[in-house]
Amino acid sequence: MSGVWVFGKNGVTRLITNPTRESFEHRDPPHAPATATAPGARPRVLVYLPSNQVIRSYDELEQRLAELGWTRYHNSENPELIQFHRSDSSTHLISLPKRFSKLKNFHLYDIVLKNRSFFQVRDPTAHHRHHH
Repeated sequence: MSGVWVFGKNGVTRLITNPTRESFEHRDPPHAPATATAPGARPRVLVYLPSNQVIRSYDELEQRLAELGWTRYHNSENPELIQFHRSDSSTHLISLPKRFSKLKNFHLYDIVLKNRSFFQVRDPTAHHRHHH
């Protein structure tokens, strides 16, 4: 399934499966699902689905991406970014901020989008942790 992620004015991301010009100019309908990540909203977490692992560092992320065929792309023009690519011939490039703590939700969705069915973005408050 291919599609285009569109960021609305209020930060809502929508997946448009068959993008047309109208869909970009169209305002979000009032009954759009309330999945907005408002300012101050809790950050999402990135989960590696095959092992159900929450990715908490670039070391973990790089290990999983390497398993999927991604390699570090060293771009001297952008030393502020950490970038991964599939191959020299591939146009797919994942660009991330230098510090893992600076990852934004749209970075996570970018990773998910380019690694379908391997990663998922979750709300960390959605599942309760049991402390013994």
